[in-house]
Amino acid sequence: MQSVSARKYENGIFNEIEDVLTVEEMLSISINGNPYTMTMRTPGYEEELTRGILLSEDVYDGDVNQTFIVTETNEKDYITKVNVLIPNELLGKGISTQRNLLSVTSCGMCGKYEADLELNGNKLQALHELHPTLISSMFEAMNLVQSNFKSTGGSHASAAFNYKGDMLDCKEDIGRHNAVDKVIGSLLLQHKLQEAACLIVSGRVSYEIVSKCYRAGIPYLAAVSAPSSMAVDYCKEKGIHLFAFCRKDRLTQYA
Repeated sequence: MQSVSARKYENGIFNEIEDVLTVEEMLSISINGNPYTMTMRTPGYEEELTRGILLSEDVYDGDVNQTFIVTETNEKDYITKVNVLIPNELLGKGISTQRNLLSVTSCGMCGKYEADLELNGNKLQALHELHPTLISSMFEAMNLVQSNFKSTGGSHASAAFNYKGDMLDCKEDIGRHNAVDKVIGSLLLQHKLQEAACLIVSGRVSYEIVSKCYRAGIPYLAAVSAPSSMAVDYCKEKGIHLFAFCRKDRLTQYA
């Protein structure tokens, strides 16, 4: 978070104030020294973010024991460059669809040469059914730990839960897809990704969020806001249980 000076207009007058904003900085990601992408994100959890991105884009299989990450920082002590060392024989087909443009905070697909709309693989199979009340309690739990959003109002959050409704991890970021990648990458590092039953997000659900959920093998996906038509179609195709407009005791199931 970063403090800035501003003028607030209220009751007919301006007042000088100090406000707190969510930080947005660029992160450059290379693979074996070769540029892969640049993404705008909130600083913090760069290794988790990078691993989440590379898993969800099928660049590697998530094996944290066979990969190494080297970082560089700027004058603000923010990590600005990440170089991931992956044995060539472990690189996935996603390496051939690297980005040629900047990935912005609003869209995780921006800059890709092509969108992989026909992912191979079977439908995900849920081990148990999640009751709507359990999903509601998941959002309550996530709201309690959204410290950045409470201070700035400018960040999204994503969290993963097991079938019992226990929170496995939660991350915030200025970008929806970045928050998801940070959670997935964190679970990889903790060796807990296989425990994740439900992924929840604070915003809307579009294709790139569903794609990441599928790559991570998480069978339930729930969001505060609306899904896109492609998100619904893709969830139906890949066996993901999709819930949206999850607010208090209400939700809508789309797949």
